[in-house]
Amino acid sequence: MRVIESKTILSSYNGMNLYRGCTHGCIYCDARSKCYHTPVPFEDIEVKLNAPKLLDDALCRKRKKCMIGTGSMSDPYIPLEKDLGITRKCLEIIERHGFGLAIQTKSDLILRDMDLLCSINKKAKCVVQITLTTFDEHLCKIIEPCVCSTQRRVEVLAEMQALGIPTVVWLSPILPFINDTIENLRGILNSCAECGVKGIIAFGMGLTLREGSREYFYDSLDKAFPGLKERYIKTFGSAYEIPSPNTAQLYAYFNKFCSEHHILHTPESCFSYMREFSQQLSLF
Repeated sequence: MRVIESKTILSSYNGMNLYRGCTHGCIYCDARSKCYHTPVPFEDIEVKLNAPKLLDDALCRKRKKCMIGTGSMSDPYIPLEKDLGITRKCLEIIERHGFGLAIQTKSDLILRDMDLLCSINKKAKCVVQITLTTFDEHLCKIIEPCVCSTQRRVEVLAEMQALGIPTVVWLSPILPFINDTIENLRGILNSCAECGVKGIIAFGMGLTLREGSREYFYDSLDKAFPGLKERYIKTFGSAYEIPSPNTAQLYAYFNKFCSEHHILHTPESCFSYMREFSQQLSLF
């Protein structure tokens, strides 16, 4: 762990990352790509201890309330958060100023902050985003070794639903020759429907590989799936976009299922929903 002092915290789209790097160990993580200039090694977390003060200052200067996003590049609930509480401090600031929140994680540690999520959702709007990759728990332990199970994440979605907090699922990535099956997709989508998710984001049925993330992914394939790296190289070369050969079949099932269950299922519709700020009006 390394402490850094940031000069700013919010992007032009009102997104923020409170940590840099991650210890979840997901073999496919795009944030390992060298273009993002994240820590090397990736598990040497950079901690923005001054993030709460920067956020407080930034929200004080804003003329209009809006949604604040976090979790796109680094999970706000990595294990260090349990002791440091930087994410919780920032949620307290968002809640106090009456802003909305769109937060993304794979960790059940988010349940610690249910009081703040509920209060934000009561005052304005809170959207919790959870990534689901595989319905197979054994496979989950291989490709996402240091994060809570798929079933536990589904339980988090159910708890959010019970408290009236809207949820969006990231269906990503779909790994060719690993989890790109109708059976896997059906299991995930059935869970989403049962938990009443508002939307599901799928940026293609595949994954992306760049310098930095590609090398780590291929090393992981060699360890967990002997011979599969050679199949990837033969099929995809050094391409950035790695689509599943089953893309057409998977998308047809995905679109049909989401339409029948009235779930938002285009990136545009999901992002539009998450960016739309709404404020609850007092009756008094």
